[in-house]
Amino acid sequence: MKRVTGTDFCLRKENVFMMKVTICIGSSCHLKGSRQIVEKFQNLVKQNSLEDKVELSGTFCMGNCVNGVNVMVDETQFSVLPDTAEKFFEEEILAKVK
Repeated sequence: MKRVTGTDFCLRKENVFMMKVTICIGSSCHLKGSRQIVEKFQNLVKQNSLEDKVELSGTFCMGNCVNGVNVMVDETQFSVLPDTAEKFFEEEILAKVK
C-alpha cells in the first residue's frame, strides 16, 4: 500500500482511494469504550460493503484523552462515545465515501 502525497488516503493496487479511520486504543480511550467503537465501525463497514473504501486501524494515545475516544478520519481528529458511534459513522464516514 502506498501513501498519496499530501493526504492520508491510501492507494491500493486497484487505484481505489480509501478513507483511513484510526481509533485510539490507549488505556484512557479503552476505558471510555474504544473497543465498542471499533466493533461498531467494523460491523458498519461490513454492513455497508465499504471494505474497499474504508481502512480501520488502531493506535495508542493520540494526546486528546479528556473527552471521548479519539478517532482520526483522514487528517481530522474527533472525540466519539460508544453511544454516538453509529451517528458519527453515518455523518463523517458513510456520507463521504458513498
